[in-house]
Amino acid sequence: MNLLALETSTDVGSIALWRDGEVSVRFCPPGVSHSATLLPLIAATMREAGLAFADLSGVAFGAGPGSFTGLRVACGVAQGLAFAHGLPVLPVGTLEALAYSSAGERVLVALDARMGEVYFGRFAGGLAAGPAGVYSPASVPLPETAGWLACGNGLAAYPPLRERLSACVDAWMPALMPSAGAVARLAAPRLAGGEGGDPADAAPVYVRDKVAQTVAERLLRGGKA
Repeated sequence: MNLLALETSTDVGSIALWRDGEVSVRFCPPGVSHSATLLPLIAATMREAGLAFADLSGVAFGAGPGSFTGLRVACGVAQGLAFAHGLPVLPVGTLEALAYSSAGERVLVALDARMGEVYFGRFAGGLAAGPAGVYSPASVPLPETAGWLACGNGLAAYPPLRERLSACVDAWMPALMPSAGAVARLAAPRLAGGEGGDPADAAPVYVRDKVAQTVAERLLRGGKA
């Protein structure tokens, strides 16, 4: 089984090919929009692997939460390729993929959501231990137990959050970012189990319903007008 996976929910974009359990990952060039680099990177990777789109069994993408623009790019490209080649699409949660990459048993994921907030989720045994949400560092819901692993760039972006989590976290991975490799590894068994869906039904998971703050909101948080 061959699967193409896309992940552009953050500035670190990537694609991955799953080929019967073997995963190869390629990263988008830094400093260039994902919309400009994703399709050429996919074409080059497929060509180097000796695969045609007809050889794929499905397309997976990091569905969010994350950058509004990045999520739309990954979803749109996944839909376009799937429509063109008659393939199913599998959305995979960005925070779930990040937790998977950490290899932890009990994982707290904090992804920088900008605007003074983080996308936050808990995972235990590979399963979500509650819905993902967007929070200020001061309002992130703390676990009642210790022994958690915390990952994601929200930890480095907001030191007060790391301080709040220190009582329940034993291991830290602040540099860990979402990757298409994890999206592919999570999507492959689901695709094999028949979970692939109609491309028309694929949609990002935004969590936040605002793209930008007003001038008053920025000033209130100490920013510039």
